[in-house]
Amino acid sequence: MVHQLKLVVDANAALGEGPFWDHKEGLLYWVDIDNKKICIHNPANNENKELVLPKKVSAIIPANSKKGAVVALENGLHYVNLENGDIQLIFDPEEHLSNNRFNDGKCDTQGRFWAGTMSTMDEREQGALYCLDKDGSVVKKVDKVSTSNGLAWSVDNKYLYLIDTPVQKVYRFDYETDSGKIDNMCAVIDFTEEEGFPDGMTIDDEGMLWIAHWGGARVSRWDPTSGKKIDEIKVPAKNVTSCVFGGEELNELFITTAKEGMTSEELEKYPLSGALFKCEMDIKGFPGNYFGG
Repeated sequence: MVHQLKLVVDANAALGEGPFWDHKEGLLYWVDIDNKKICIHNPANNENKELVLPKKVSAIIPANSKKGAVVALENGLHYVNLENGDIQLIFDPEEHLSNNRFNDGKCDTQGRFWAGTMSTMDEREQGALYCLDKDGSVVKKVDKVSTSNGLAWSVDNKYLYLIDTPVQKVYRFDYETDSGKIDNMCAVIDFTEEEGFPDGMTIDDEGMLWIAHWGGARVSRWDPTSGKKIDEIKVPAKNVTSCVFGGEELNELFITTAKEGMTSEELEKYPLSGALFKCEMDIKGFPGNYFGG
């Protein structure tokens, strides 16, 4: 596979993350966690907008029924008005854990928002994975996660995949679409021999997982059945954080990066750290799921 990587926005993001392709509006949403920004890119006119929130924001999914979105902030799950930036708390399941914050999140086909947490002090097994249902209820789904990160559902919706970054593994769960029940957790990909750590993730229409390498300057394609890596795309940024398929044909892989924690020497080597990239592909992804179905 030949990959033509293009610079989309030299955003200089501290911690670019969480890309979501809004196929209804033709917009790419992503976040700069440390700078508390929601970023909106319109490929049609190359316009970029930013919305600054009062707290760090790690994931955003537009709502299906309102002109707003559900967001994971460092202090819980909120609803945000995308026109004026007003936020409304839905629930903070870890209000008692002052060293934790929310991290990556996505919606399933039923419109439920899944988002996980992590320790800001690099403590192991202090995070968890939660599910926000359409009625506003929140349920803890997985406990003792170190850094809950990339999420994806299999093409047939029988499995949920979850990355735990410090452990360097991708886990698979049996998944029930109607109830949202998950069980039978097992590791299907071991990242310990790779450059960097597994971060964000998406899935293509052949059921292969695309994983961003934090500290590894690339995204890679994996077969979750065999656990083998089958392709990769080099990225001119050391800390590659996440990726999502977008564009009119869903054949453009948008890739977020970060400059957080890099030395001056590393920034000189990777001056585009914190930029948003895209790569035209010969495979496709799936439309993103909105909150509320």
